[in-house]
Amino acid sequence: MKPNLETNLSLHKSKRGFGSRLSELGSSSNFVGYLFVAPILILMGIWFYYPLVQSLIYSFQDISFLNPDAAKFIGLGNYVEIVQDKDFWTALSHSLLLTVVAVPLQAIIALVIAVNLNKVMHLKGVFRTLYYMPYITSTIAVTTVFMYLFMQNDGIATQLLTWFGFPDVSWYANVKYALPFLMILTVWTYVGFYMVVYLGGLQTIPNDIYEAGRVDGANGWQQFWKLTVPMLKPVTFLVIMSGIINVMQLFDQPYALARNGSLGSPAGATSTIVTYFYSQAFSFNRSGYGSAAAFIIFALIIALSMLQKRFLKEEI
Repeated sequence: MKPNLETNLSLHKSKRGFGSRLSELGSSSNFVGYLFVAPILILMGIWFYYPLVQSLIYSFQDISFLNPDAAKFIGLGNYVEIVQDKDFWTALSHSLLLTVVAVPLQAIIALVIAVNLNKVMHLKGVFRTLYYMPYITSTIAVTTVFMYLFMQNDGIATQLLTWFGFPDVSWYANVKYALPFLMILTVWTYVGFYMVVYLGGLQTIPNDIYEAGRVDGANGWQQFWKLTVPMLKPVTFLVIMSGIINVMQLFDQPYALARNGSLGSPAGATSTIVTYFYSQAFSFNRSGYGSAAAFIIFALIIALSMLQKRFLKEEI
């Protein structure tokens, strides 16, 4: 028996009511989601996006924090002056050299440590903590300890390096060796953190892949190069990108090396792009000029990250 017209209308209304209730539930869920993320978005707007826009405006002005009312719009004047400043190019060359040397070195060392630590059956947590300690220790404290290690006559590291032909000098106070000292310090500081990142990536690789490799006759080195390294490509991308950002923003170590003197001591040998920005903005009270330098740092980090992504051929 066919349902009559009233029955069809009743079924149609009930379906519409169910759909309407689902739509209301979805809208309610969206509202709750927006409600939860609203506080962090507001805080990011206050503490990040607003200062970012404000700094961008400052970069086109001749302004000082001591007298902000006397700000004067000068267009690209700050950027042009930065490009013509020899100190800027010196600081930039140091930052790029640190990036080219320290970032790959700390990634390689972290990967080697992680691969070997992943094979340890006992006390793995203890070793992981010991390697991770330099990263969570105060940067000033780590820098101070390294200064004692590389001190002339009494430094343990200095005495060991003399066996390889290096002079017995205080590396951090020598113009020739201050930047290599900063590279060693940077690698030591961050290698433990990246080791933990790699260790997490290694534990996601199925053992079946290595078993298949052994069946095919792959030795330990072939398994590492042909299986482990390719499987860790996303992790390597993260490690290198994070390393580029950290090194390009390096400030604490050069600040500690300055020991209340001029940043970049000795004689500008440890100056970086961030110490250059800090000196211009706060030491010389050139807020607009310093803001322009900060945006150049931002552009460099973006450019280096894009280059890295292209070379690794990794889609994120």
